[in-house]
Amino acid sequence: MAQNQSSAPDTSRRSERSRRAIYDAALALVAEVGYPKTTIEGIATRAGVGKQTIYRWWSSKADVLLEAFLDLGNQAAEAAGHVPYTIPDTGDLAADLKSVLRATVDELGDPAFEAPSRALAAEGVVNEELGRRFVAQLLGPQLQLYVDRLRTAQETGEVRPDIDPRIALELFVSPLAQRWLQYTGPITYEYTDTLVDYALHGLAPR
Repeated sequence: MAQNQSSAPDTSRRSERSRRAIYDAALALVAEVGYPKTTIEGIATRAGVGKQTIYRWWSSKADVLLEAFLDLGNQAAEAAGHVPYTIPDTGDLAADLKSVLRATVDELGDPAFEAPSRALAAEGVVNEELGRRFVAQLLGPQLQLYVDRLRTAQETGEVRPDIDPRIALELFVSPLAQRWLQYTGPITYEYTDTLVDYALHGLAPR
């Protein structure tokens, strides 16, 4: 009896393998052919699964891609030894921001992330629905972590109590995103460290 149980197929493992193959296929396809030409059929063929397998778990290619991106971020965080979607709070705001932005630099330079991310970002500019979903499901929660960290800094006196954290975070997040999207300069640790210094200390003489 025990032998029969041990030899029974592990459906959860099989499902996880299929899910991972679908994530990889979706990200690879959108990087190669762009979002408009990426299809559920193409993802299924690339992943080696039936089309109905994908429709059983997701209702559209956007759902597949957004979930694949969330998984990609989780994998990167785990590989770096971080809990996904956290900003450290060591009591030193500048050091914490520099740390998380350096991790972002590493992610932006990772070919596995960069190519599909650029394809989706470009499509999000012209496809309002996708753009809004991308912000709501991926970007928004990440930006909220900056808001939370800046509010903690307000409570400890590291940041002025009258600033709007949602606007303040754009001083270092938005320039990085623009430089990456438009290739206006190199993406380095030195660059993001400098963004934090300028954002926290301003440009006027002290």
